[in-house]
Amino acid sequence: MNVKKLSRNPLIYVLLVAVLLIVGMSLISSLTGAKQITTQQGLELLDGDTVTKVTMTDVDQRVDLELGKEFEGSETVQFYYVEQRADEVVAAVDSAAPKDGFNDVVPRGNWFGSLLSILLPVLLLGLLFWWLMSSAQGGGSKVMQFGKSRAKLVTKETPTVTFADVAGSDEAIEEMQEIKDFLKDPAKFQAVGARIPKGVLLYGPPGTGKTLLARAVAGEAGVPFYSISGSDFVEMFVGVGASRVRDLFTQAKENSPAIIFIDEIDAVGRHRGAGMGGGHDEREQTLNQMLVEMDGFDPKVSVLVIAATNRPDILDPALLRPGRFDRQIGVDAPDLKGRQKILEVHGRGKPLSPSVDLSVVARKTPGFTGADLANVLNEAALLTARSNAQLIDMRALDEAIDRVIAGPQRRTRVMKDKEKLITAYHEGGHALAAAAMNNTDPVTKVTILPRGKALGYTMVLPVDDKYSVTRNELQDQLAYAMGGRVAEEIVFHDPTTGASNDIEKATGIARKMVTEYGMTTDVGPVKLGSSSGEVFMGRDMGHGRDFSERIAERVDAQVRALIEQAHNEAYEVINANRDILDKLALALLEKETLDHIELADIFSDVKKLPPRPQWLSSSERPVSTLPPVDVPRREESAPVAANVEAEQTSSESAPARRQAGQARPATA
Repeated sequence: MNVKKLSRNPLIYVLLVAVLLIVGMSLISSLTGAKQITTQQGLELLDGDTVTKVTMTDVDQRVDLELGKEFEGSETVQFYYVEQRADEVVAAVDSAAPKDGFNDVVPRGNWFGSLLSILLPVLLLGLLFWWLMSSAQGGGSKVMQFGKSRAKLVTKETPTVTFADVAGSDEAIEEMQEIKDFLKDPAKFQAVGARIPKGVLLYGPPGTGKTLLARAVAGEAGVPFYSISGSDFVEMFVGVGASRVRDLFTQAKENSPAIIFIDEIDAVGRHRGAGMGGGHDEREQTLNQMLVEMDGFDPKVSVLVIAATNRPDILDPALLRPGRFDRQIGVDAPDLKGRQKILEVHGRGKPLSPSVDLSVVARKTPGFTGADLANVLNEAALLTARSNAQLIDMRALDEAIDRVIAGPQRRTRVMKDKEKLITAYHEGGHALAAAAMNNTDPVTKVTILPRGKALGYTMVLPVDDKYSVTRNELQDQLAYAMGGRVAEEIVFHDPTTGASNDIEKATGIARKMVTEYGMTTDVGPVKLGSSSGEVFMGRDMGHGRDFSERIAERVDAQVRALIEQAHNEAYEVINANRDILDKLALALLEKETLDHIELADIFSDVKKLPPRPQWLSSSERPVSTLPPVDVPRREESAPVAANVEAEQTSSESAPARRQAGQARPATA
């Protein structure tokens, strides 16, 4: 039995108090050692000649009688009487007095013992109630301290994280180093009239290292560092959040210079007035107090607030104005060099094989965040230990990348021969369409091994990273997204449900081309719909969309036209390269997985799609005949975002799991 777990059970303490009450009452009763008799029996004894001593206690109206030896040996008895019989008892005691009288005519009892017998149960019950309230609040020292801050103070015993442990975010590190210098040597900046920023907001996708960056500032600055989550402010009791904010800032001011780190600040910093009915709820009251505390700092008090969030678009504008969060630092997914540095940081202490080239791993992981890369190395280490190997090699790293992208391999999922053939042609259609387009990245891997919810996937990796995507590149993405469906139509004349995820992705890309990127002539370069993609309940509900039904029909028609065009282009290239499709499908059935070298050999004679006609947003505009200027090539190509497609060919339409580096439209 787990003693520690048993000790946390409140029933144990309730039973313990009950036992103490019973024992205490028994001890109090045993102090007198008297036998209980009735009032009438006591009066009869007093009427005889066996009583040698009488003790009366007025507090609880008790009479103790000591009997002589002739009454069955020396014995002490006691009885209680009610107020109505007090005179009768006193008279019986007086008349029972021996000739020489008692030592004390009517001795008085100890009132303290009687009082203790009454107060002891009440005291024990009070202690039990106090303990239960203390446990509900996390400890005896925190009873009823709802308004106290729950921020954790980073101490010297806490493992120190420095800027050397952070990689892939050079600009963010540079900005945070300046904050560290502000705290360590404020006089240097005050000499030129500069003041320390009151707040720094770190924003970016999940897993990019925002919290790690804040911990590095705490390790470098050497000042008190208070860490708290945004959800720790709000409780079930009204006013607790605001009270905790006041207490947190009071502690920081008393120990300035200090840093307050609020993780996931969007839990309390969401836009005010967005609730249903416009109520002033507890979260808004907490936010109001935070705004007051941040704006009410004494200029000479060096207290810095660092906050992290994945959704800066939903924060209240009052939080983001200068004077509160003066500096807003974006922490994005790392580029090629950044990924290599992150892999080097997480590779410390891991037994990597001499054949491992982390630059190759970085090139194979476009779009991965720092958390994804750490997960890749951890998965590789787990696979190495599982196979009883001593060194982590490239094979383990490749398998780890596939596990992070598409999930673990489903070895128990055995497909029938026909399903396997359909999957081979489906993935072959994706790969062939991508290879036959003029603006797609090279196909680096095709597999029909089931992983996660996918029966197979096609991986398309760029040579360099990209920060923007052209219209032709988006159209190529549409074409090779439809390639699997088209291959099923051409070969089997009976498409399956495996293309549901492909159609979902293609529709999303096409709709963004129409409503966000302005890449159609009919709708034009206008922005339609909300940019955030989500509405605030109560603020945006009921306002409807910001365009008419006629425009909505035109948007749907343009989306349909883009999908139809992509379908026709995929049909054209797959039909023209049918022999290559068959060759690719046979190779997949034989080997199940093809790498970039084998694919390059198969696609060596592929017939490319003819170039598309020149597109202009309006046919009335004149066409320029001047070509673009030549950009001088650098020795080293600039790192840019990449494109990996993991195609789902499952028989059910399920939302795709988040896959770092999957094919997705990049916003300019």
